[in-house]
Amino acid sequence: MPDADVDAVPIVAELCAFLRAHPDAPATLAALGRRAGMSPAHLQRVFKRVAGVSPRQFAAACRLDRLKANLKEGETVTTALHAAGYGSPSRLYEAAGDSLGMTPGQYRAGGPAVVRYATAECDLGRVVLGATARGVCAVGLADTDGELVAFLAAEFPAAKLDPDPAGLGGWLADLLRHLAGKLPHLDLPLDVRATAFQRRVWEELRRIPYGQIRTYAEVAAAVGAPATVRAAARACATNPAAVVIPCHRVVGSDGKLTGYRWGIGRKRTLLDRERAGAESSGQG
Repeated sequence: MPDADVDAVPIVAELCAFLRAHPDAPATLAALGRRAGMSPAHLQRVFKRVAGVSPRQFAAACRLDRLKANLKEGETVTTALHAAGYGSPSRLYEAAGDSLGMTPGQYRAGGPAVVRYATAECDLGRVVLGATARGVCAVGLADTDGELVAFLAAEFPAAKLDPDPAGLGGWLADLLRHLAGKLPHLDLPLDVRATAFQRRVWEELRRIPYGQIRTYAEVAAAVGAPATVRAAARACATNPAAVVIPCHRVVGSDGKLTGYRWGIGRKRTLLDRERAGAESSGQG
């Protein structure tokens, strides 16, 4: 990181703390620049390099985090939206719809009303694919269906879990072909909840070519936030849609495999299979 950016870390940290504590405060570059003693353009560049997102995106993520906390505590949507700094219900639904992956009312209730799912056998054990009406919301790997259903229940505590092997058969078939190394490019619609930073990291993971790997530092740098390696690692660890969002393609700085939600053995198998497939097709 350039020395100038290192010097700016305390300034950006103070601005982040200010934005968290004052959801109603103006998050314009002009206002924040005056507070930091920087021009708006310089603040934008420095803030994005240090934090990984723009001041506006950071402020939006803070409002969303506060909204989610308020909803989880049982506050009404109206009370929660005003406490989180949203000026009106329309602003809330416009800003939060994609990030929540559902309406605020559904989030308050614990997630989507229904999550359809299907399980199947693969050489990595058992796999589950969960979906809402908008797309795939979860993919997990385990030894038993019981573990997979428990994973879905933990991710969506208030949702009705509805087995739907027929309705999800096409998506599940594509997933199984991908796991078997027969479909290198998996393209399924996603419906996942994410903060602004998580979404950027997950989008970057989906850009890693089949058969290749990146380090956590490289992922952090690719999203424009080289100082946020640990945050990038956390975003990988909280990925709810294994394989579809290929967090298994990220390794430690020394090239060693690090923690994987579904087991290091599965991560190694996935990487070995993808590397062999890419080499045989001339992509490696």
